[in-house]
Amino acid sequence: MATLTPKLTQIASGLRFPEGPVAMPDGSVILVEIERRTLSRVTPDGRVQVIATLGGGPNGAAMGPNGKIYVTNNGGLKFVERPGRLFPVAQADDYTTGSIQVVDPVTGKSEMLYDRCDGRRLRGPNDLVFDRAGGFWFTDLGKTRERDADRGAVYYAQADGSMITEAIFPLERPNGIGLSPDERTLYVVETPTARCWAFTLSGPGRIESANGTYRGEKGRVVVGLGGYQMFDSLAVDGEGHVAAATLITGAVSDIWPDGSRVDQYTLPDMMVTNVCFGGRDLRTAFATLSMGGTLVSFEWPRPGLPLPYLNNA
Repeated sequence: MATLTPKLTQIASGLRFPEGPVAMPDGSVILVEIERRTLSRVTPDGRVQVIATLGGGPNGAAMGPNGKIYVTNNGGLKFVERPGRLFPVAQADDYTTGSIQVVDPVTGKSEMLYDRCDGRRLRGPNDLVFDRAGGFWFTDLGKTRERDADRGAVYYAQADGSMITEAIFPLERPNGIGLSPDERTLYVVETPTARCWAFTLSGPGRIESANGTYRGEKGRVVVGLGGYQMFDSLAVDGEGHVAAATLITGAVSDIWPDGSRVDQYTLPDMMVTNVCFGGRDLRTAFATLSMGGTLVSFEWPRPGLPLPYLNNA
């Protein structure tokens, strides 16, 4: 494993636990501020503009059909603040449910798209990715309380609110999720195990598997990190590498698709929570450093993967 220290550009500071970055064609970055409970826009000169106040705990964001932003809302977290540091510790006292929200970035109007599947409430939706067919995959990490925690799952849903289905259960606090360039592989990382799982897809929303439903019968482990490290959210680049935000170490882990190698780009915050690609030729990686509340960028060794509904090339 190679450890690299990239040259960083700090774009914004003072963010309230940022996550879910989306690099926009105009050079701005849309992201969530989980503690502030907002969807916000960071302009290239570092100004922060609130697009919408969403309540709960907006956790992940993605551009979807008709110019709308889709948000995975975990329902809310309880935070502890120390000088220059902010970190989540448990389920918020006012938590009611997790949900998928749709936001018009022009008007700031939001609506709830899903809050349950087959009668079961969503617990803590975390991250999402659209496919070229117009549906989206998302993780439900669940909620952690003082003495117990939920089991996690992965769902597939239609953007118009017409269908949601549970695709993978159980997983250990599934967090980041992404698709390979050919959309034949779905990647999911688990937070506490620091494992990156790969699931072969037979079509939009369909996982190739044996007849069982347990994760091990459907997927394979691409890598598992050693030591005390945890995975958060992720992005996939144009050559199929998984860029996984890595907690405790404070890095973005560059995972080769076959699992043969992992490089780590170390960043100055132990809670590196997410990464996305933008800029010229999608060669710029934008990372959220959440404990300190900053958004930074650095050069990625390969072009990022163009995402449906978003063209930053």
